[in-house]
Amino acid sequence: MVKKDKKAKAAEKKVRVAQKQEKKTAQKEKKAKSKSKDDDSDVEDVDLDAVLAEYARQQEQFLKVTEKPSEPPFARSSSALIASPSNDNELFLFGGESFVESIARFYNDLFVYNIKNDTWRLVTSPNSPLPRSGHAWCRGGNAGGIYLFGGEFSSPKQGTFYHYNDFWYLDPSSREWTKLETKGKGPPARSGHRMTYFKNYIILFGGFQDTSQQTKYLQDVWLYDCREQTWHCPTPSQKPDARSSFSLLPHDSGAVLYGGYSRVKTTKISGNQKKGSGPASRVVMAPKVHEDTWFLRITQPDATSPASSPPTVRWERRKKPANSPNPPRAGVQMTYHRGRGVCFGGVHDVEQTEEGIDSEFFNDLFAWNIDRNRFFQLNLRKPRRQTKAAPVVNRGRRQRGKVAEEELLRNLAALEMKGAVSEIDMDEVDVTNGKEEEDAENQKKVVSFELPHIRFNAALTVQDDMLYIFGGTFEKGDAEYTFDEMLSVDLDKLDGVTEIYKRDLPEWQGSEDEDSDEDDEENEDEDMEDEDDAQEDEISAIPRTPTESSVTEESTAPSMTEEDPIESSALTDSKPHPRPFESLKDFFARTSLQWQEILLSDALRDRENQEKSVKEIKKDAFELAKEKFWDCREEIRALEIEQEEAGIGEVVSVAERGEQGKSRR
Repeated sequence: MVKKDKKAKAAEKKVRVAQKQEKKTAQKEKKAKSKSKDDDSDVEDVDLDAVLAEYARQQEQFLKVTEKPSEPPFARSSSALIASPSNDNELFLFGGESFVESIARFYNDLFVYNIKNDTWRLVTSPNSPLPRSGHAWCRGGNAGGIYLFGGEFSSPKQGTFYHYNDFWYLDPSSREWTKLETKGKGPPARSGHRMTYFKNYIILFGGFQDTSQQTKYLQDVWLYDCREQTWHCPTPSQKPDARSSFSLLPHDSGAVLYGGYSRVKTTKISGNQKKGSGPASRVVMAPKVHEDTWFLRITQPDATSPASSPPTVRWERRKKPANSPNPPRAGVQMTYHRGRGVCFGGVHDVEQTEEGIDSEFFNDLFAWNIDRNRFFQLNLRKPRRQTKAAPVVNRGRRQRGKVAEEELLRNLAALEMKGAVSEIDMDEVDVTNGKEEEDAENQKKVVSFELPHIRFNAALTVQDDMLYIFGGTFEKGDAEYTFDEMLSVDLDKLDGVTEIYKRDLPEWQGSEDEDSDEDDEENEDEDMEDEDDAQEDEISAIPRTPTESSVTEESTAPSMTEEDPIESSALTDSKPHPRPFESLKDFFARTSLQWQEILLSDALRDRENQEKSVKEIKKDAFELAKEKFWDCREEIRALEIEQEEAGIGEVVSVAERGEQGKSRR
């Protein structure tokens, strides 16, 4: 009996202990859940659809489009910056995201920057895209306006993502947003993609979709017909690998793609292995920085085809560009400027250790000549001293008669085009784009003769040969900094970096310049070896000059494929070339008649051009001169640097010296 009582008491004790343990466990779970809700707002219970619906409801409270003066936009990343296609004096900035104490915040504000007045204005609209980052937009080409697609939104701790597949049109004059309801199927939701234009088409490629568990990179290409309001999704036989954050630039025959970033499956060998077996391995997703270049050739439908007929699309792989940035880097933004792509900054992941990824950041500025497939590094130069203008040369009687005879022959040839070609009235052609006023305004701002701080993912755009750099991100240790500034660089003069505005960053730890001085001395020999290797690679990468061929629509397009050679220099043809230290205005004044002669000879073969007026011929002549000026700009700048180092400040030809030069012989 006593034994039974002892057994019963022991059983009861076990039950009480188990109940007590369960109670403690339940309290711990409750406490953990409460702490998670308080400290980690990244709860998966966040209904992003409901959050976005609330944003839309707040948006509807605006009754009309309003525009009011504003402070410059605060620091943000993954925003979009673009030059206005309808006003050379305006820039547009839309969207982006910021992180404050690990909490993500997204924006859908539209800012307008007036370049001449140096003012910012904030636009509010009842019909505006919802907050987002990682979206893409571009100008509409022949259709005009600005087109925007996609982007992403997330929960505060980025545990849940939402990707947009909406398509928008922005009227740059009225600031009015219009959501485009297209015919048929359109591109799926994404962010990190790129867009550009070709005639009446909008081109969209790549990007990624993030589901928190995995990231899917895309490689589909879409063309939107602005006239028919229809998306086309061609399926060419070969195409670039899936990627995001690449560069996609317009071209007369389609578009050009360079670089990008993705994560690919790779096998990682581990040092741990069992006795008697080989090394252990596992499949991981490793980052990959793409270095390839592709040309998207687009052929429009015949005039006899139905209006809804899609264009023909073909991807052509190009050779690796000569003198490309080394090492390859991600987070490089590139913007289009007169047949070139201008890029800045970037990050290169050096190695991955147990402590994480060791990254190297850059602040290099490059120009990529698209047709010649060659990169040129752009370095800042201090303003040149003003030199005295060359004296006017008095020509002799015989020389004046020869000039008059040549001009008479030109005028006789121009009579066939219902007009007379004479010397260009420089007042009729705007060769300055108002840059004198901008230069005077910039003198009041802070100008630095050093490139901006190292960073990646800065937003870029070009307006009137002026590069604008907005924001960007820099990492140091576990800290991440988003720059709160916008800067500008004159791509012609490269005479410093002008601060449009700049706010100091909180808890800024300074640059790594001081920390890297000792490392630079230790690695000096290695850098010199790398430069020698890079020079050898550049020489081997420069292709031969192509031979001349018959003038056809197909042959006039530049050689873009891997098999075809590409002309490496812009100074080898028979067209007029700018001289060192010669401005666009001076170059056009010196060569205007030559460009008109080129137009006249082309007009004899093209009946449509014979109907052009004298004013139209003058304008076309200036466009040809400007195109050649920028095509040669990097090579001419290299000559200028060489001559400055040799103590030569300007170049005067023998012809300009006239009879005075001959008398000294």
